[in-house]
Amino acid sequence: MANPNPTPYGEKETVILGIDPGTNVLGYGVLKVTAGRPKMEAMGVIDLHRCASPYLKLGRIYERVVGVIDAFLPDELAIEAPFFGKNVQSMLKLGRAQGVAIAAAISRDVPIHEYAPLKIKMAITGNGQASKEQVADMLKRVLHIGEESLVPYLDATDALAAAYCHHLEQTRAARLGHTGGGARSWAEFVRQNQNRVSRPTPTRITPELCKKLSK
Repeated sequence: MANPNPTPYGEKETVILGIDPGTNVLGYGVLKVTAGRPKMEAMGVIDLHRCASPYLKLGRIYERVVGVIDAFLPDELAIEAPFFGKNVQSMLKLGRAQGVAIAAAISRDVPIHEYAPLKIKMAITGNGQASKEQVADMLKRVLHIGEESLVPYLDATDALAAAYCHHLEQTRAARLGHTGGGARSWAEFVRQNQNRVSRPTPTRITPELCKKLSK
């Protein structure tokens, strides 16, 4: 049963795990938010180049993601959605990797949030077509990440960007009063406010009405 009075976002320490799914290199980034201030806790990659079988890669992804979750105990997972390209096989492989990472989070009861690459880039840089290097550079500035904390693969900063994007979305929702039971859509508002939303009286379809509508 959901907590009827959840703590508003930003008023408690929150750990967000970001994941940039991949079949050869999977990036992850851990963001800790304390009193509304985000800080990079860790980031790295899961190198899958040595796994010859695509199924062994999926098993490795599951094991390592579960390991990261157990190590940092994230409150939420922010994962980048697969980019819809022309190569169907690449999309299939990427979708499998994302699905396994999501399954790992589900196994540990971690809430999941998915963001499109364009959404993440827009949130971080203000440009939906920004390069990976531009995303990494902006994260270094806003999160005060030193060069010694960076890894050779940009997949790690892409994952951290997903986590930071989720932080920005949650902060925005909290300011608008949407956190802690507020409606995020009209359908949700109707469900939460049955006594405040009037429903139209259904119209009875008669032969006479059918004749009028057909004219």
